[in-house]
Amino acid sequence: MNIRFDLPAELSASAPPESRGIARDGVRLLVASPSGVHHSVFSSLGSFLRPGDLLVVNTSATLPAAVDGVRDGRPIAVHFSTSLDDGSWIVELRTPDGPLLDGRVGELVSLPGGASLTLLSPDSRRLWRAKVSEPVPGFLATEGRPIRYGYVPREWPLSDYQTVFAREPGSAEMPSAARPFTASSVTRLVTDGVLFAPLVLHTGVSSPGAGEPPQAERYRVPAPTSALVSWVRSRGGRVIAVGTTAARALESAFDGPASGWTDLVLGPERPARVVDGIVTGLHAPEASHLSLLEAVVGGELVQHAYDAAVERRYLWHEFGDVSLLLRR
Repeated sequence: MNIRFDLPAELSASAPPESRGIARDGVRLLVASPSGVHHSVFSSLGSFLRPGDLLVVNTSATLPAAVDGVRDGRPIAVHFSTSLDDGSWIVELRTPDGPLLDGRVGELVSLPGGASLTLLSPDSRRLWRAKVSEPVPGFLATEGRPIRYGYVPREWPLSDYQTVFAREPGSAEMPSAARPFTASSVTRLVTDGVLFAPLVLHTGVSSPGAGEPPQAERYRVPAPTSALVSWVRSRGGRVIAVGTTAARALESAFDGPASGWTDLVLGPERPARVVDGIVTGLHAPEASHLSLLEAVVGGELVQHAYDAAVERRYLWHEFGDVSLLLRR
C-alpha cells in the first residue's frame, strides 16, 4: 500500500533539539506495534524492549559533504554523495530551489581553493559521476559543511550531525535514527540486558524525487554481528535495526557476514527476513524509506503510526522525533 499523509511545514524540525533546550535523548518517541500506538520520550526506550533484544547500529560518521561551487559563472552547491571504487564520486548539483537537472558530460565546476570537478556521466536524473581534482576527504575537511535542506535555515556544526556511534567517516548525511542515543542511554540499555552490535553503511544523499529508488551504498556487516544476529533469533529475541541504513545492510547480509555494495530495495515485494523492528526518524511523504518500513512491519502499521505522528504533532527529519516500529 502507499503510505499517505500530509506533512505541515511547521512539523519539520528546523534545528537540533539541544538548541530548543531538549537533550538528545529527550525527543519524543512513538512506539507502534500490533498491540497499538504509545507515546513516550526516547530516554524511556528501554521500557519497550526486553532483555535479549538486539539493537544493530550504524557506525558510519557524517562527512561535511556540501561545498560551494561556481557553474557557468553562477553560484551553486555541490553535494558529495558517494565515493566509488575508481576514485570518482557521485555528486549532486543544487541551488536553493532544488537539484540541477541540466548537467553536461565534460562540464567543469569550479570549487573553493582552486579545486574543480568534471562531470563524467549521469548516474540518475539528478546525480552525476564526477572526477575531482583534489583528494576529496581532505578537501571536504577544509572546505565542506554538513548537507542541509530548506527546512533547516541556518548552519550547525558537524558535531550536531554525528551520532554517539560514529566511527568511520563516509556518510553524505547523518544516519539520524541513532542521533537520540547518548552514552548514558546506551549504558542504561546495556545494564537492562539489551544487546548492541555494529555494522557500517555509508549513506548517500537522501533527496530523491518521488518514486526514485535508493542508490547503491557501500556497507559492511562483520562476522561477530552476523553471528550475534543468528544467536538472538535462535533464542526468540528481536533484532531491531537502528535506522533504515542498518535495516538495509542487515537484509543485504541475510546469509552471513558480507561487505561491498548493496542495491537492495526493500518494500512490500521484498519484505524483511532478518529485522523484527526498527528505530527510525519520521520520513517525508515521498521518501522511499516508507517502503522499507512497510517491508519490516507492514503498510497498515506504518500508516497507523504516521497518522498518529501527524495528529500528535511530532517533528520530522534529522533533528526531529523518532519512532520504534515492531512487528512482533
